[in-house]
Parts: sequence; structure tokens; C-alpha cells
Amino acid sequence: MTRQTATARTAGATSARAAATEVLLANWRGDHTVPAAGLYPHQWSWDSAFIAFGLRHVSPRRARLELETLLGAQWTDGRLPQIVFDPAKGAEYSPGPSFWRSSEIPGSSPVASTAGFVQPAVHAWAALAVHESDPSGSDRARFLERAYPRLVAWHAYLAERRDRGGRGLISIVHPWEPGTDNSPLWDTVLATVPDTPRDPFDRPDLAHAGDGERPSDRDYGRYYWLAERYRDHDCDDHDDAYPFLVEDPLSNALLARSELALADIAGHIGADPAPHRARAADLTAALDQLWHDDLGIHTAADTRTGELVPVATVNGLVPLVLPGIRHADRLVETLTGPGFLGSGARLVPSTAVTADAYDPRLYWRGPAWFNTSWLVAEGTCVQGRPDIADGLRRAIVDLAAPGDHPEYVGPADGTPHGTRRFSWTAALALDVLHGRRS
Repeated sequence: MTRQTATARTAGATSARAAATEVLLANWRGDHTVPAAGLYPHQWSWDSAFIAFGLRHVSPRRARLELETLLGAQWTDGRLPQIVFDPAKGAEYSPGPSFWRSSEIPGSSPVASTAGFVQPAVHAWAALAVHESDPSGSDRARFLERAYPRLVAWHAYLAERRDRGGRGLISIVHPWEPGTDNSPLWDTVLATVPDTPRDPFDRPDLAHAGDGERPSDRDYGRYYWLAERYRDHDCDDHDDAYPFLVEDPLSNALLARSELALADIAGHIGADPAPHRARAADLTAALDQLWHDDLGIHTAADTRTGELVPVATVNGLVPLVLPGIRHADRLVETLTGPGFLGSGARLVPSTAVTADAYDPRLYWRGPAWFNTSWLVAEGTCVQGRPDIADGLRRAIVDLAAPGDHPEYVGPADGTPHGTRRFSWTAALALDVLHGRRS
């Protein structure tokens, strides 16, 4: 590398850091960061975890507060809600606080209006990373000591209330819960759900994305029907007739990864790490039930029947983050094969390009997302393939700022889609720029 090239790269990295930092500062709301100022005006659960990974490089204190605000909205049963609503912005997102009426639900957060669903458990992993960015400040604030019991309760909720199939795997109860909203993984079970909710629904998302980029009104009808059913049963996870129960590889892998982080947190504060390591090992082993050998990837299963969904998606690649996951070599082959990076994709397609359901513009049915590509990069490092991780990390940086930190991109050409100035895109680009490694 010539001195001129090195200087140009340094200048480019400096500019990219400044751009990403500006997005996070603009989306900061005093005690949390909104995912995007227009479309997403509240605090989202797994968004805040991903945001904390990057925000810690700007202000460890704010990163701690980001997670503490979310943890402070915890329900008495231990769940961390999908959304913590800003009362001043209630009418700007649907379904909002007037839909959920969480204050009427027994055991809901006593301090905040929230949704009743949850999102993947990335929070302990994020909390550990935030601590490690500023150990002395974290220790002075007793950050880990205060976060640990809440994180333990959160994981216990998932393990005790969401193992609906009795197979040692947690189930999702709505397509919004794993964050991959309209993935083809949910199609078969979702087809059994009515698309006729009682409540009328708005589509503010359509003002922030082009034609053909968002789920259909019929999909949203089913989403709302499920949300009504869950809400009207007081978000009770023991509703035997509830029609949507799916075991998702992404949600289970991230819970296992966060159990490993909880073990490290326990070690920091003088608690016993052994139970967390044991639970991580049990979850890692249980994920083998979601292995689809013909596709060479983990996939989702209908919780009631155990039947696997024969579709390859990015959800099934996320178990790479787990040391000791079976079929790791085969999973790396799938990642680098024609369905994913072998297709010429720069970031990981959300649905394999070889799948019948693939659409490069339609939300989680093809476009690439920065958070899942970041997770896969972390996973390939765990599996001893830093070469793959380096390529994905370069693409994260190269595609973030030029597209004004888009929500998602075309996997091959990097064309930005969705809303812009998206917080986790900026945060994870910033994390890569600061040289994070697993």
C-alpha cells in the first residue's frame, strides 16, 4: 500500500466515523436512541442492543443508559418488551400504545407503555461489550451488578415461558419477534392465521419505502390479528389455541450467545457462571433439531409439529456465533455458496438467492441487512474464518455512509432501501471502524 493510498483510507475512515456518529447523536432522545426519526419514533428492544455496540465508541455512559432504559421497562414476568413507547409520539407508529393498552395487562411494565411482544436476546452480549469499552466507568456505575439480575430474569422468561414445544428451544409468537418480519420462514404457519383483524390499521411504513419493498396489506392483516389475539389474552404465553408458534434459529442462537455473555458478566460480579455456560451448551445442542441437511442450514420449525420449513435464510446462518455448533463447516460452505455470498452478494441476503421466495427488494425476502451481516461476520470469526468476516466488515463500512445509513440494501449492488439514517446501521459501521473482533 502506498503512503497516498493509506492516507486516503485513513481520511475515508475518519469521514465514515463522523457520519455514523452524527446519525447516533441526531437519533438520541436523552435516555435512548430511536431506530430512525421518522418511521420508528420509539425505543426498540434489539435495536437498542445493536446500537449499544456502536454507541459505546461515542459515549460509554450513553451506551449504558441505552440498555438501562430498556431494562427499566421490564415486565414483572421478566420479558423485555419489543417496543417502549414515547408517549409524545404515540400516534406516529402503528400499532402504538393505544393499541396495546399495556397498563391494563397484569404484570406489564409499571413505568412505561410498551408492546407485549419481545425481540431476540442480544442484550447481555451488548451489556458485556459496553462494560469492556469502559470498565472503570462501568464499575463506578455498578452497571453490570444492576443489569445482571434483570438479564437473568429476561432469559428465565424465555426459557420457562417460551419453550412451547418442550424441546429446549424457545418459540416466537409473532413474525415481528425475531425481527425478520416477512421472512418466508413464517409463510406456512402464517397462512393459517386470519387476515381480518377487528382494529383498523394504518401503514405509515409505506411513506418511507418504495413500491414492492414492504409486506402486503394481507400480511399486515395477519400481523394485526395475531397481535390482537395476544393482547386480548393478556399476552399470556399459555394460550393453547394460539395459532402461531415457531422455533426460530436466530432467536435461539442469540439467546445461547447471550448466555455465554452472562457467564462472563457473572464472573465479573462474583456470581456463578456455570449455570449460564450449561444453558448455552444446552441451547447449542438443541439447535441441531433445526438443522436441515438437504439445505445445509438451520431453518425454522412449526413448534406444534416439529416440521422444518424448507427455506434457507440468514436466520439459519446466525448459529455460526456459537462455539461448538454442529455442522459449522457445512454452514460456512452454505454461506459462501451460490445461495448467499457465492452469488456475488456483498452483504448476506436475508433469503437465499436460490430460493423460490427470493426478492432482492422485498424487506426480509432478499435484501441484506447490516445487523445480520454483522452477526454473520462475528460468527465466521468464531469459526476461524476471519477472511470472510473481513469482507463483510468492509462491505458494511463501504455501503453505510454512501447510502445515508440505509435500513437495508440490495445484496449484490448495495442499492439503499427502506428508511435512511438508520441507527443500527450507523452503530455497527462505527463498531467495525473501531476494529471490534469477536
